[in-house]
Amino acid sequence: MKKLLYILIPVALIANVFVRLKSNKEVAQNRVYHYDKEQVVMVQTDTIELEDVDAEYTFTGSFQADRESKISAEVQGKINSIFIDIGKHVRKGQALIKLDDALLQQQLHMIHVQIQNIKAEFEIQLQSNQLQIDGFQADVNRYRVLAAADAIQGVQLEKAELQLNAAQLQRKTILQQSALKSAEAQKSGIEEQIEKTTIVAPFNGVVTAKLTEIGSFAAPGIPLLQITDIAKLKFVVNVPETNLNLFRENLTYPVIADVFPKVIHSSKVSMIGVKGNLANSFPIQFSVVNTADLELKAGMFGKVILDREQGKKQVIIPASAIVNSGIQAQVYLVKDGKATLQEIVISKKDPE
Repeated sequence: MKKLLYILIPVALIANVFVRLKSNKEVAQNRVYHYDKEQVVMVQTDTIELEDVDAEYTFTGSFQADRESKISAEVQGKINSIFIDIGKHVRKGQALIKLDDALLQQQLHMIHVQIQNIKAEFEIQLQSNQLQIDGFQADVNRYRVLAAADAIQGVQLEKAELQLNAAQLQRKTILQQSALKSAEAQKSGIEEQIEKTTIVAPFNGVVTAKLTEIGSFAAPGIPLLQITDIAKLKFVVNVPETNLNLFRENLTYPVIADVFPKVIHSSKVSMIGVKGNLANSFPIQFSVVNTADLELKAGMFGKVILDREQGKKQVIIPASAIVNSGIQAQVYLVKDGKATLQEIVISKKDPE
């Protein structure tokens, strides 16, 4: 009897666990929602048609300086003077920085003295040579008269003429001597270096950066100042490939700065990019003439607005009806009483 009880108790426990698990499974299955693909779902639909709209294309961008350059010296030297400061307007050719040229001035003085000595010796040689030429010329003239009267032999006349030719050739050699030319070339080189110790503005503009101070050392390739020209500006926008056909080089378009919304600048397209960015947009550059008081600044934001196209018909779809707009825009179309997804291409988004 006791042995039978040992067998019945585990069996009863196992049966109890089994019944509870089955009951829990049924409860869980009843709580799970089972989607019925055949069940009809009511959706709200709308009918779209071609509508007359005023299509206005607006592209945002930023203004950039037409010319901007970091100025450096062409020769080495210590900076003795800086004639301008940051924010100042400068003119083309205006002196900006003066380098120490004391050593070059000393070299120029020495070469000047050397040239004077060469010229003095040169003049003495020319005078001596001229005296020889005059003497030989007188001999030739006299011998020609005597030779014509058979008073002397012809060989004496020939000898005098050879001496005259030799003296004249010597004069040419003196005039072409390399010592004076070499010294003058050296002088020109030193004068050119002295001229380069004065650093001048390459174009009209504004000093937008001062990168050195008096006493610093200047050398080629080391930036000293930055000059920015904003009399003309570049306005750059990035345009999607679907809108590239709206722009043509050398045609003018209205450009408006955000800070001056009432001022329209008629700007010409100067460049249409040939390489797109990761978003498949292409840069388009406009040439903008600044106002007389240079109101527009490099770095300002603005927009270019294309002419309106009156009466153009387009399909307008509410944004709420579009799905997957970040990947591939799609909408549901009703076909045979069923809503099916259809891919579309969005030509323009209206922010309103």
